[in-house]
Amino acid sequence: MLALLMKNHHINIKSIDNVVVAGNTTMTHLFLGLDPGAIREEPYIPTANVFPLSFAGELGIKINPDTPVYTFPCVASYVGGDITAGVLASRLHKKTELCLFLDIGTNGEIVLGNSEFLVAAACSAGPCFEGSGIKHGMRATEGAVEDVVMDRKTLEPEIKVIGGSVPIGICGSGMIDLAAEMFLTGILNQKGKLQKGVSKRVRESEDGAEFVLYQGNGRDIVLTEPDIENIIRAKAAIYAGCSILLKEVGFTFNDVRKVYIAGGFGKFLDIDKAIILGMLPDISREKFEFLGNTSITGAYLCMLSRRMREEAEEIARKMTYLELSVSRSFMDEYVSGLFIPHTNMEAFPGVKKLMGG
Repeated sequence: MLALLMKNHHINIKSIDNVVVAGNTTMTHLFLGLDPGAIREEPYIPTANVFPLSFAGELGIKINPDTPVYTFPCVASYVGGDITAGVLASRLHKKTELCLFLDIGTNGEIVLGNSEFLVAAACSAGPCFEGSGIKHGMRATEGAVEDVVMDRKTLEPEIKVIGGSVPIGICGSGMIDLAAEMFLTGILNQKGKLQKGVSKRVRESEDGAEFVLYQGNGRDIVLTEPDIENIIRAKAAIYAGCSILLKEVGFTFNDVRKVYIAGGFGKFLDIDKAIILGMLPDISREKFEFLGNTSITGAYLCMLSRRMREEAEEIARKMTYLELSVSRSFMDEYVSGLFIPHTNMEAFPGVKKLMGG
């Protein structure tokens, strides 16, 4: 990566005098040569959460061996330095109002708090929003279907493709859009099952029922029922994680004044569709704010600022970690979320109204 950056931007290797690293706990352990084995085993305690300043020569980075390397502190096995960097970038730890920070990826990391307290949790959303485990899934790169709108009369989809090229797959935001649109038009029921006879695009395949999103260039792009099951499990985990975190500290979604959404996935996310699906809470849309890749932003902030590094260390110290994998109430909330949008429709008044309830 360094070689590529230096080549593309004509940077002399001798001019690099500082390195900052912000990654999840496993990445950080591998980078520093620490044993990551305990991260996946109860009681899920990593080898270390705070790391001394290192030097490039110690880590095998092919630059001046005396170049200092700052590594963001982690909080727990599944809340790493990338989340510490994200909180730093969002300035959540300086806010007076209650805020929620979401980094949605293979793990959905959640931080709740303000200047007085910070509490964090992680839920295993699975890799589907990043394209893995989905028949025609892909990351949000050129050629990915990122936006879908269904014509209410013809039930034909209109798609938007990243880069404006011919579609080659569908990314996380496109999956959420398509699932929400199929639900609103009756093609998909609350249990996530495709309804035959509603649309000519629903057909049977070796994987069961599937919806044909696009046909052309000798290939079809489809969303299958197993794909939809993966999406529903992922969205249920994210919503349950947020809900339980709030309950544990005595708040509700109505108490939250700002919801920060981080990660590349969030860049293309349609808030309304995510709420219809039941992934995000049905609260005022003005409360949601996209921040992009906050891990990189946090790393920028700490590149040349000792004060920012001190803030990052303080954030990691302040953050209380809640282990959801051993929480019975989390499992109950998760199971309740395995419907569209949720078994408790009172929590989704806007969606209930759209459904004619």
